[in-house]
Amino acid sequence: MRLKGKVALITGAAGGMGAETARLFAREGAEAVVICDLLDAEGAQVAAEISRAGARGSYHRLDVTDEPGWAGLVDRVMADHGRLDVLVNNAGISGSAFPDLYARDAWDKLIGINATGVFLGCKYGVAAMRKSGGGSIVNLSSISGIVGQGYLHPGYNASKGAVRLLTKSLAAQHAKESIRVNSVHPGLMPPMRTSGTTADPAHRAKTLEGIPMGRPGRADEVASAILFLASDEASYITGAELAVDGGWTAV
Repeated sequence: MRLKGKVALITGAAGGMGAETARLFAREGAEAVVICDLLDAEGAQVAAEISRAGARGSYHRLDVTDEPGWAGLVDRVMADHGRLDVLVNNAGISGSAFPDLYARDAWDKLIGINATGVFLGCKYGVAAMRKSGGGSIVNLSSISGIVGQGYLHPGYNASKGAVRLLTKSLAAQHAKESIRVNSVHPGLMPPMRTSGTTADPAHRAKTLEGIPMGRPGRADEVASAILFLASDEASYITGAELAVDGGWTAV
């Protein structure tokens, strides 16, 4: 029970890596898991699964670019549970669905959701964790925040790179408050709902040629990395970047 008694909030948790993380947190003893997304039916279903697993599961609709929405949500979590121990900023969109690599609207959307959304989560998460006596923030970046790719809108690399260095900045600023901030960098994973080029089987097969382990990753493998950083087992780890990429960034 690596999260026994802890209260966690996970964005983008109606499916994929976010949902897998929520389920794992419940199995690992979390007292409450707050599910946030814009997919109401799917989010409510994951919350119901969490409750059946023994934790207090709840779903709340959240647009991560909406600052008043963040403020209201975190106030609600504190009112309902009295604390926030773990925040997972998982919500994001793919950069492979924009054919015009210099489209300004795509840039704004990618930066807004993938980077500003994480910044706002950290802003309100840190405030709550100060009241809770500390906590762990895990931000989802990508291998695209470490290396560039020629087939993605540059706003995706820029947004994920921003998450990487935002994480390190906040880790340095809040370490003495017992607030740890780390990032996870998935490699080739199952396609997202917003994926374009990266969902194409031919493209994925070519990408696999450059991955030492020779296979795509699974959502539960990313969830396990998030769990480690969220847990007290990582009590002396802050500002770290954990690649879950089958060795992609090692070569």
